[in-house]
Amino acid sequence: MKKSGKYAMGRLLAVWMAVGVLSLTAYGGEEDTFVQGTTVNGLGISGMTVEEARSHIGNFYSNEYKLVIKERNGVTETIQGKDIGYTTGLPEGALEEILQKENDAGRVFGPDAGNSYRIQLQSTYSQEALEARIGGLNCMDESSAVVTRDAHVSDYQEGQPFVIVPEVRGNNVYPEKVAQAVREAVTAGEREVSLEEKGCYHQVQVRAEDENLKNLCDTMNRCREMEITYVFGEESEVLKADVICTWLTGTADGEIQLDAGKVAGFVAELAGRHDTAGTARTFRAADGREVSVSGAYGWRIDQGAEAAALAAMVRTGQSQSREPQYATAAALHGEQEWGQTYVEIDLTNQHVYMVKDGAVVWDAPCVTGNEAKGHHTPAGIYTLAYKQQDRVLRGARRADGSYEYESPVSYWMPFNGGIGLHDANWRGSFGGTIYKTNGSHGCVNLPPDRTRALYDLVYQGIPVICYH
Repeated sequence: MKKSGKYAMGRLLAVWMAVGVLSLTAYGGEEDTFVQGTTVNGLGISGMTVEEARSHIGNFYSNEYKLVIKERNGVTETIQGKDIGYTTGLPEGALEEILQKENDAGRVFGPDAGNSYRIQLQSTYSQEALEARIGGLNCMDESSAVVTRDAHVSDYQEGQPFVIVPEVRGNNVYPEKVAQAVREAVTAGEREVSLEEKGCYHQVQVRAEDENLKNLCDTMNRCREMEITYVFGEESEVLKADVICTWLTGTADGEIQLDAGKVAGFVAELAGRHDTAGTARTFRAADGREVSVSGAYGWRIDQGAEAAALAAMVRTGQSQSREPQYATAAALHGEQEWGQTYVEIDLTNQHVYMVKDGAVVWDAPCVTGNEAKGHHTPAGIYTLAYKQQDRVLRGARRADGSYEYESPVSYWMPFNGGIGLHDANWRGSFGGTIYKTNGSHGCVNLPPDRTRALYDLVYQGIPVICYH
């Protein structure tokens, strides 16, 4: 009897446990309430009807909604739903669909049942109030933020080596990214948003251990010992390291960066001290007189090209000697920069000389521009543009297509735009005062029987010096 009693009780307990399991896992039939453990966006609605759940969810988000903004260093800020006029609702039929799904599945519940749902809420709020709250967030206050900064090379200090300044991981944000992340979170009914995960913070791009940065620092320290020597013929000028180092601005791309304004300023000063083009210079004429001449001929540094070349040299960290890059150049540096070979045109005495290696090797009388008609031959230092045989020189073109004049010449040697040396077989005499009332349109007329010899002596680029 004892054995059979235990046996009967065991059978009864097994039946009760089976019934209990069934009661925890399923209910058959249709019901109008949500099963145990049902949540929508983390909010429990177990045992509620559709209308009760809709009201519960709406009230929660309208009265209790808040967005927690997670910031760096454990800092948080909160935007309350009531402060932005927040209300929310579910899409039409969303709750009905969930209830039907649970009924169709046999109303299963328990730890293994998937009764947690995420639904995109349809929220409304005051855009103006939200923007005001966003603008008032502490993280948006740039004045109190710790600015993120890449590791970099220190500024120049006289007598001190360049060193690497470590990076700073600050908390300054991109304001528009913060605003966008908060707007999206509120619209979606999210209860927290991480500014870090949303990429709202300025990030450190270069750290102190960066090899390019280390190499850059080493190169900049070599600049503390370098000099650049500029050579101008027999003269020179030294650009010292203490000046160079004030131009340096270290970056992490492995290449020295320079203050372009300072480099350009130095080159401009260099040009101011050494350019001669356009300045007045003293010329000793063939007859022994000293006259003042000026003009485009001479040395003129190409400041843009030289500034770029100078910056490139500094980046090497190596001492160098160099001549600057010139836009225009003369034959020599020094007082007589046109050298010892040139053409000389005496406008006062109406005479032309060819000087070669310091000696006059050819000369002839000439006729220059007609002063009475304002056709002056300008004084100055020029260079021969080119030379050409058998050329027709023409004046201005008239309305009918003809020219003011047409003059065939055998030898044409221009040196100042349309002004040049050439033979003039229409003249019977040269020199004297002919030019004052019967001169040319500005050219230098030469005797036909003397011009070929000059043509053979001159070459493109030879200096041509006109003076009174």
